Amino acid sequence: MDARLNPFASAVAGKSLKHLIAAGKTLAESTLPAATRDLVMLRASQINGCAGCVDMHAKEAAHAGETSTRLNLVAVWRDATVFTEAERAALELTEQGTRIADAAGGVTDEAWANAAKHYDDDQLAALVLQIAVINAFNRLNVITQQPAGDYQPGRHG
Repeated sequence: MDARLNPFASAVAGKSLKHLIAAGKTLAESTLPAATRDLVMLRASQINGCAGCVDMHAKEAAHAGETSTRLNLVAVWRDATVFTEAERAALELTEQGTRIADAAGGVTDEAWANAAKHYDDDQLAALVLQIAVINAFNRLNVITQQPAGDYQPGRHG
């Protein structure tokens, strides 16, 4: 598959992407656990069918020490025993926040309350923003058909 567009070659896209990348770096500095951020980015990317982001986030998480078992089970996290209750709450919020158009009410009060049991307000803010940022990247990459398979950990800082 060939990409339809190289976003970094476009002045307007490149300038805009710098802001999204900066938001991601800020979220990486938050107190939301890195493993949770990795799981969230991988799960949203799976749901959105973003091959480039699945490739990137699975490899980055593995490079950071995440196990292949957990990475392989993210897509079926509800039936897997390898995730903490906090991670499960984050994955539920990710799924509901990513599939927002599929549910008339958006994110349920139950999903929010469950996440709030495990994360403080700053972590919840980081979690919500991480979901929003990865969904933005997913949409960009899916629309422009960015290919997957050759990502090397650390490529994007």
